[in-house]
Amino acid sequence: MLARLQRRITLTLLALALGWALAFTLLGRPGLAALGAVLIAFGYAVVLGVEFVMVAAVHGDDPAPRATARQLLAAWWGEVTHSPLIFCWRQPFFPNAVPDAPDAPGRRGVLLIHGLVCNRGFWTPWLRRFRQLGVPFVAVSLEPVFGDIEHYVDIIEQAVRRLEAGTGQPPVLVCHSMGGLAARAWLQARQADTRVHRIITIGTPHRGTWLGRFARTINTRQMRHNGEWLQALSALEPPERYRRFTCFYGHCDNIVFPASTGTLPGAVNWHIAGTAHVQMAFQAQVFQEVLASLADGPTAEADAPRPAAQAPAR
Repeated sequence: MLARLQRRITLTLLALALGWALAFTLLGRPGLAALGAVLIAFGYAVVLGVEFVMVAAVHGDDPAPRATARQLLAAWWGEVTHSPLIFCWRQPFFPNAVPDAPDAPGRRGVLLIHGLVCNRGFWTPWLRRFRQLGVPFVAVSLEPVFGDIEHYVDIIEQAVRRLEAGTGQPPVLVCHSMGGLAARAWLQARQADTRVHRIITIGTPHRGTWLGRFARTINTRQMRHNGEWLQALSALEPPERYRRFTCFYGHCDNIVFPASTGTLPGAVNWHIAGTAHVQMAFQAQVFQEVLASLADGPTAEADAPRPAAQAPAR
């Protein structure tokens, strides 16, 4: 469903931009033709800019380091350049470019869980690298797109079972944004702590996000900062569970802010400087952390998580 929606949006915007450019060129207004086409095609950059202004404005006394103007500008540009490739190309047109590869007996696999308004095409660069490295993997698409996060539990359960059957090993879960909350909902609903080796979250609103105050759909309302759904989930989770988590978060995350809402108490929390929400998922240190987790021995005990490769920001 999401791929069809994003295809329509992409093609509609392209048609509008080209139509505007053609119409005003024929009217002898080439400057207005170019300006209008650019605004139609790249108007999302303005929306992203507003988000980064809000990131700076609401930082307050958050313990994460405050981002500089230069860092915010660089992160904005990174998101402007990353977003079209994902939301206007990979996800709408090629969500299944790299099929799942869950079968590799004795070798630990990876389950990849995307975030809001995404599908498995989000992970295409990861999936290609996993294929090259011989790492077994499954990447899910969470549907319905704007449904209850708890609805995704069954999707994750089926994917974990595929990896368990194909490898004989508890998988590593890699989750971007809302995907980390879906993983937590699955862990709680299935009491599945012993069925997972490590959970790595990237820009996940573990304690919600300030942007949630503008939420209109079920799952975005569930991501409100310190909202009822998140508080109810946290109240049910045993504190030792968080020791299985590695949480990447950042002070330039334009979706999950204030920054420290992306952390969990007792988890290994890693701050990534100067990197936006989508861009964060494609940082080298994140991928290396996943590979390091795959290289671990037997399933990590909840009270003895594997140290990460570099020191977290305090």
